[in-house]
Amino acid sequence: MSDMNTLTNNYVATNTPSSSANPQEVTATRLGAQSGFSAPGVVDSKNKKNWYEAMASAWGDTLNQQANIITDLSDKIGNQGYDDPKTMALLTAQSMRMGFIANNASTSTSSVGKALETLARKG
Repeated sequence: MSDMNTLTNNYVATNTPSSSANPQEVTATRLGAQSGFSAPGVVDSKNKKNWYEAMASAWGDTLNQQANIITDLSDKIGNQGYDDPKTMALLTAQSMRMGFIANNASTSTSSVGKALETLARKG
C-alpha cells in the first residue's frame, strides 16, 4: 500500500510547480521545456520545432506519464495482488483523469491548429 502512496506523491511532487517558481519557468515547463524546448514560442534551433509542436509534444509527454501511472496501478492489481477497493478506486480515478487529459489535449491542439490555419489564410 505504501507503494501506491509513493507513486501518487511522486507524481504530484514532480508535476506541481513550487510557489516560489518563476512564472515564466512554470509556463515554459507546462509548454514543453521538459522535452528540451527552450521557452514557449521560441524555435529550438537544435530540434527545429515551433511552439505548436512543443505544445503537442508536452501533451504527449503528459499523456505518457498518465499512461505509466495507469499501467503501474494495473500491474499492482493484476500481478501483485493489490485488489483492494482503495487501489481499484485509485485506478478508476486515474483512468478518468487520462480521459480528461486526452480530451483536453485533443481540444487544445485542434483549436490552436484551426486558429493558426485561419491566421495563415488572412496573412
